[in-house]
Amino acid sequence: MKITFLTPGTGSYYCGACMRDNALANALIEAGHEAELLPMYLPLMLDEESEGLESDSPVFFGGINIFLQQKFSLFRHSPEWMDRLLNRPGLLRSAARRSHMTSAHTHGAMTFEMLQLDGAVFEKELGKLYSWINDHGRPDVLCLSTALQSGFAREIKKQWDIPVVCYFQGEDSFLDSLPDEYRERCWNLMAERCRDADLLIAPSQFYGRLMEDRLGLDAGSINIQYNGINLEGFLPRKQVSAPAIGYLARMCAVKGLPLLVDAFIDLRTRLGETDCVLKVAGAMTPGDVELVDSLKAKLADAGLADAVEWRPNLSREEKQAFFSELTLFSVPVGYDEAFGLYVVEAMAASVPVVQPNRSAFPELIDSTGGGICVDMDGPESLANAWKELLDNPERINELGERGRLGAASGYSRESMRDSFISVMESLLQNRA
Repeated sequence: MKITFLTPGTGSYYCGACMRDNALANALIEAGHEAELLPMYLPLMLDEESEGLESDSPVFFGGINIFLQQKFSLFRHSPEWMDRLLNRPGLLRSAARRSHMTSAHTHGAMTFEMLQLDGAVFEKELGKLYSWINDHGRPDVLCLSTALQSGFAREIKKQWDIPVVCYFQGEDSFLDSLPDEYRERCWNLMAERCRDADLLIAPSQFYGRLMEDRLGLDAGSINIQYNGINLEGFLPRKQVSAPAIGYLARMCAVKGLPLLVDAFIDLRTRLGETDCVLKVAGAMTPGDVELVDSLKAKLADAGLADAVEWRPNLSREEKQAFFSELTLFSVPVGYDEAFGLYVVEAMAASVPVVQPNRSAFPELIDSTGGGICVDMDGPESLANAWKELLDNPERINELGERGRLGAASGYSRESMRDSFISVMESLLQNRA
């Protein structure tokens, strides 16, 4: 088979959907299939080499170009040389870092236009995409990395008689953050556009059922395919002199970073774990700096500034080394997380996870046994859960080993690939 992924980039930080698409494409290529990633909006930020991303591939629907075309009709007819200039990866990355181009708060109109995608506004950009696909060979299946791209399904099927697969990956939190005048309109339009796809896939049972309910789809309309990672290079936990709590996600409020810091202060002060340290890693965009600075000030006020390490924007190798230094791992998100790739990464490194008793986390942890879920009513609940485990090293070792085995058996990129191939072969046979 030949599979083409339309994968939105972030330009400045790692994203779970990009990493999933790349891991899946690499695994498909290793198995003898053809797979390619076509970057959308902004350059892709990947944590490992990509076999499916061609070095000369442009960024389709470049963020600066479509912003200008959506705002000013003159740019819908701009010359090709100008488009290439505005699509330079360095310029797009700089714009993403400076202007929060992935923020829902300022992109209501753009989100609606991309879901509507009737060809009137973005006819030129659609033409570029069609030309590239025609020149490089029509795929057997085209995959949309997120349902926010579902407007492409109808347009792609006007061009070629191929099935279109649409993934879900956290769209609800983005749409709910849109300005009032666009929120309901975009929800309704996405529900309509998703029906144009031949297959809908969510990364967890929890998120599939959630999106069926919110989009008014019949029960069972969304198939489930668990995300997988490349397990190569993940190291076993080191023996450390002091226990370490770890966090690896974007350094922002919605991922629960303030709750994590408050829980750590509680663990050190009320619960007396005075030798424990906190290690915080992940993407830190310009929009996150103010929050991080405020948390550093809070830690300093508690006399714990030296007990916390901050490691923004790690490479894959640095990330794997980071996990090997941890005793426990938590990302106490406060919203409905669709999957949580960081949970699988921690378990692959034999690090037990302590996660909220909600979203996809009970599903992931029940299937592996690699951690515990707790009701996080406040920082004390999380701190108490950490303390209970830190007092039982044998339990930590047991959970860590279960998590490592569970990640290897159910959440590798090979298991994701095999599930994907089975579903795609069935889809193609049914169409035939």
